[in-house]
Amino acid sequence: MSQHPEAAQVLVDFVPTEKYFVGIDSDGCAMDAMDIKHLECFTPASIQAWDLQPVSTLARQTALFVNLGSITRGLNRWLALRQLLNLLRDRVEVEERGVKVPPYPELDDFINSEFPLSDKGLAAFAEKNPSPTVDRMIAWGDDVNQRIADMVHGCGPFPGVREAMEAMQEVGVDQITVSATPLHALTYEWNAHDLAKYVKVIAGQEMGSKAEHVQYAAKGKYDADKIMLIGDAPGDRDAAAKAECLYYPILPGNEKYSWARFKDEALGKFLDGTFEGEYQAKLIEEFNSYLPGEVPWETISGDKAVPMPKVK
Repeated sequence: MSQHPEAAQVLVDFVPTEKYFVGIDSDGCAMDAMDIKHLECFTPASIQAWDLQPVSTLARQTALFVNLGSITRGLNRWLALRQLLNLLRDRVEVEERGVKVPPYPELDDFINSEFPLSDKGLAAFAEKNPSPTVDRMIAWGDDVNQRIADMVHGCGPFPGVREAMEAMQEVGVDQITVSATPLHALTYEWNAHDLAKYVKVIAGQEMGSKAEHVQYAAKGKYDADKIMLIGDAPGDRDAAAKAECLYYPILPGNEKYSWARFKDEALGKFLDGTFEGEYQAKLIEEFNSYLPGEVPWETISGDKAVPMPKVK
């Protein structure tokens, strides 16, 4: 915890104003912008950048499974890209079409490096490790960002988000945004939909992982049982575990219900100290049932289990 990205200093310096703290994920959790980003931006960009046109239907299915419909939902874009390429290499239908997805060791090298898994981290990695594949990685990331800027407009919060945030504000909860989305996009979206006024800080990918966001902003500043992360992906659940804080899941496809339940039921339990334990375990068990951990297609290796990459 002694070292942190320069951009995270605002989190390190954050001073509580209330006794309770809640970090809220953005895409797919608070903001209904996750599906459009993957359907219209990430997936087409991946098919184009990584020469997946001959298996575009399979690539689209695999990409949406990785990013939206499985235990790797919400994964960092670089980890998700590697997951997509690895799963395609192991799909029988890809092999049947005579398509070979080559290895990209530079992608592994970047993921395993000390550099943050962000646009700036990749740029710094590229300076020390120039290669055509790294150039392609940068071009892919830039294309994704441009497609999002061109495509994603007017995608506001899920029903119930504003009411839940207002309720938290009324009862004395410090709120921040925690996300793997670039900060400039988060700042625009949360201000455009008038949600920024409820949060003390907007934290994006430049400030570290979601677990680090919570650790920098809250650990040691609030009682351990008064810190919570709200998210919609297994990575959010795991981030909460890593940060040793409570977790409230937003159920994919059932967001309106999830936010209403938070406001009407879970928030009260959080405040009176009865959230942790049996109640939280029941919520997480329900959440886990929404996202499969096995691929639904035939694999070359015979292994259908979906690996859950470890985030830095």
